[in-house]
Amino acid sequence: MSQRSVAEALARKLPAMPFVAGHWQSHSSAQPFDVVDPVTEQTLTAVVEADAAMVDRAVESGHDALDGEWGRMDGATRGELLHTFARLLEERAEDFANVESLDVGKPGFEPRVIDLPQAVATFRHYAGWADKLTGQTIPTSGYMGRSTLSYTVRQPIGVVAAITPWNSPTMIGAWKIAPALAAGCAVVLKPPEDAPLTSLMLAELAEQAGFPAGVLNVLPGRGVTTGNLLINHAGVDKISFTGSPETGQIVATAAAKGFRPTTLELGGKSPQIVFADAGLTAAADGVAAGVFANQGEVCAAGSRILVARDIYDDFVDLLAERAAKVVLGDPFDEGTTMGALINARQRDRVAHYVERGREEGARVVAGGSRPDRAGFFVEPTLFADASNTMTIAREEIFGPVGTIIPFDDDEQAIAIANDSDYALAATLWTTDLSRAHTLARRVDAGAVAVNGWSPLDPRLPWGGWKLSGHGRELGLAGLEADTELKTITIVL
Repeated sequence: MSQRSVAEALARKLPAMPFVAGHWQSHSSAQPFDVVDPVTEQTLTAVVEADAAMVDRAVESGHDALDGEWGRMDGATRGELLHTFARLLEERAEDFANVESLDVGKPGFEPRVIDLPQAVATFRHYAGWADKLTGQTIPTSGYMGRSTLSYTVRQPIGVVAAITPWNSPTMIGAWKIAPALAAGCAVVLKPPEDAPLTSLMLAELAEQAGFPAGVLNVLPGRGVTTGNLLINHAGVDKISFTGSPETGQIVATAAAKGFRPTTLELGGKSPQIVFADAGLTAAADGVAAGVFANQGEVCAAGSRILVARDIYDDFVDLLAERAAKVVLGDPFDEGTTMGALINARQRDRVAHYVERGREEGARVVAGGSRPDRAGFFVEPTLFADASNTMTIAREEIFGPVGTIIPFDDDEQAIAIANDSDYALAATLWTTDLSRAHTLARRVDAGAVAVNGWSPLDPRLPWGGWKLSGHGRELGLAGLEADTELKTITIVL
């Protein structure tokens, strides 16, 4: 049996329905929705959408868990459960990789090399933090002549609504679930409607690992229905959302009604700056990965490529050569290096931006077309001789489209890089150590990489500012974001 057949069989066998209060829920007043294979354009399965009653029950069961066994559980025991979750995920990594390739359209090597190892590492990392949420003892001048003992404690923030995107649902699901559970919170996960299947598999693992009922609930559904019900639910104590700035604004407005905290990761228009002293072959390989990985459907995609004028023509040629070697195809076919975009709407959106780039005068040096075949495919595309004022340099395309812009010196490179509404990530390609350290501090970005595109690790905080959102996931910052800091003072 081929890997595609294995993945399709797994998709059909999944309990395609909400997981609420420790049980699979098949009864809903909402209409089921189809999950479509981006490569074949065929329906993989129909999923029961969580309705208002299920959203109510999920949030209520989260609070029940906090008031019950889960809320009384010590950090070490929570850590053991998270370690079990990580082990189960690792054991089923091949199943997850197959289903993610099927559901998202990404080539099979990507979930095997990036998404699944990162997801497993994230659960393991936060398993180790679960019993290390400590406070501080703070000396003060006392209270009305009497000595005091003042200290802080960190407590779980409560029920966290976690809303994930369709580009990397397993990995980003882990980013939201693992720290929240390590902190002692309960989670209601709303997976992406276009790619919900691996999130349902995460629910299976939580059940198998032995988490108490209500600790992790999974509510498949559309954003305008299930998602809207969840973010406006008064019982949700925090919202963690990854997606577009437009939807992020809706989430932030809903959260503001109850003064509820949010973590918002809203994408980017990340610069990759290639200086004249860079190792050009390695830089071209890295820049191409930053543009074309996961079909360019990456929040940190390095789609603004700023190149020193002295090497500009040579570097454009190197990038065009790499784009020409990309093999579009079924993620399960040997040799495929780029799959399909998530849906027809996204394919048409990317095609619109390609046409806009042409209209505004940029020169196509690679791609620029839609292949004549089934599936939501767009050719890997590069524009040269572009300026930072063009639409393709200003707006997030979320597809395999790179815009190459020349610069004359370091000051101009930083000015162009920072002239953006986004500030998520950036990459500097240089062999000059002084330049690397100096300019990394000056670039507007939550994460800056030098001589490597967007290295990820659960120990490193992730997030940005401007239209890229606010707050941080991963690292200690991601854990603390799921807690409330309480000060206690005892008059002695």
